[in-house]
Amino acid sequence: MAPKTKLELTWIGKDQRPRLEPRILVEDPTRAYHAATRRSEKDIFDNRLIFGDNLLALKALEQEFAGKVKCVFIDPPYNTGSAFEHYDDGIEHSLWLSLIRDRIELLRSLLSETGTLWITIDDNECHYLKVVCDEVFGRQNFVTSFAWEKDEGRRGDTHISVAHDHILLYAKRFDAWRVQRNLLPRTAAHDARYKNPDNDPRGPWLQGDNGTAKSGSDKLRYPIELPSGRKVVPPAGNYWRFSTDTLAKALEDGRVWFGKTGDSLPIIKRYLSGVQDGLVPRTWWPADDVGSNQEAKRDHLRKLLPDIEPFATPKPERLFTFILHIATNPGDLVLDSFAGSGTTGAVAHKMGRRWIMVELGEHCHTHIIPRLKKVVDGEDPGGITDAAGWKGGGGFRYYRLAPSLLEKDRFGNWIISKQYNAAMLAEAMCKLEGFTYAPSETEYWQHGRSTEHDFVYVTTQTLGREDLERLSDDVGPRRTLLVLCGAFRVRNPDDFSNLTVKKIPKAVMARCEWGKDDYSLEIRDLPAAVADPAAAKPEPTKATPRGRTKADRRAQGDLFGASPKPTGKT
Repeated sequence: MAPKTKLELTWIGKDQRPRLEPRILVEDPTRAYHAATRRSEKDIFDNRLIFGDNLLALKALEQEFAGKVKCVFIDPPYNTGSAFEHYDDGIEHSLWLSLIRDRIELLRSLLSETGTLWITIDDNECHYLKVVCDEVFGRQNFVTSFAWEKDEGRRGDTHISVAHDHILLYAKRFDAWRVQRNLLPRTAAHDARYKNPDNDPRGPWLQGDNGTAKSGSDKLRYPIELPSGRKVVPPAGNYWRFSTDTLAKALEDGRVWFGKTGDSLPIIKRYLSGVQDGLVPRTWWPADDVGSNQEAKRDHLRKLLPDIEPFATPKPERLFTFILHIATNPGDLVLDSFAGSGTTGAVAHKMGRRWIMVELGEHCHTHIIPRLKKVVDGEDPGGITDAAGWKGGGGFRYYRLAPSLLEKDRFGNWIISKQYNAAMLAEAMCKLEGFTYAPSETEYWQHGRSTEHDFVYVTTQTLGREDLERLSDDVGPRRTLLVLCGAFRVRNPDDFSNLTVKKIPKAVMARCEWGKDDYSLEIRDLPAAVADPAAAKPEPTKATPRGRTKADRRAQGDLFGASPKPTGKT
């Protein structure tokens, strides 16, 4: 027998991977926001809103948050095609797959062992995306695909009126996740199905095993004598749904109902008090249960931010409530690297989860921050506010990605960016060398550590032998120190057994690609290919509608980064 061949999805450029610079994050307290007073002991203030390219931001988070995120939700661009009008379908499709694959790999590294990734996507790329996720996560860690009814209406201007999106669910480790995943909360409608027509002291009940079935064995074709004295057997070709032992045990426990006159087929009771405290999620999520795009836009965002143009197809807060109920518990960390209008953070905040959101578009400032301020102040009356009993509290911190550590001078040489001060340089070098940035308040040479005995010192100065001798004496024989300096004047730095001396930026030149700030896909203004390059003239881009709204089409240009107008994001 021939060996099994591993099936993989291939595409143009699949093997080309970005060499990402692990940037530092620079906090801007002027854009942060916190409640004026603590509302409860459960208030969370250390949430993070990050402004910058989302691929670089995920790389920036990796050192601190690898293995710590309980739930990742992303609503990536759906790749409907209009952003790629100058390219053939193969190139369009391949670019999208490479961009999403690079992000999914980083997201997986951030997930905890019981963490999950949730991705909303439509039919255009859903099935290819699943294969990519299978490769990154392993097929055994695919949980399911939910169908979410995003649109309750019916469009007459298209060949098929699309009513749903897919939500792919992957676990970091399925076996670890399934034993601790949460059930959905029970509702009054579900509990109302339980009745108590015989005034059973054990409370309301629902029929469990009862009646007959079309399949079974001869052991399930036996006579039963009803309290009325009548004997019944299943009709030909039918079988009882329960064995004689099961029926006998239920009779002994008084859990069998034969109707008010005692002449009906037996029903084995299942009591409300004995059912699990929650509902197993189903893969069909109707708008009545979790909301729709129209609900989010009409009933919430327009009222919440009346002076701001809402996104075309925002996600409703009730949808995120379902996801976070299943995937997380209070205090868990939630991440959304395509933040859109900030729904993920708003819902996580109200549900007592910690959150991190990343957004490059200017709507980070025009939509997300104003929305989150209202949430913190308890002035967000829509969404899940009432259901969650939210009264306000907590807050968030604001960060931006630092510029690239290295830049070219006027002669084309790589030098340390002039935008970096001493503290930023020390933190950046710690991250590049794998140290935790932890500057000492007493030892000038301790900028970071990798262990209790291994430290790093960063300086742009030129160090001579006397400088290194002093450092070596201060470090002592039981500790080691990595010295990163602008230059050193010593013939043999290995003379100091407890020091390792390297020059910057030479020490990190080959680590990654420098000076690249944008890993989004901005091709809106690229000209179409022509036979005679000299005849090419710039022309305005004309997006093909393909069933999308005007707001969607305006936003297609920058696929994984900033959007010139609010898009159909969360």
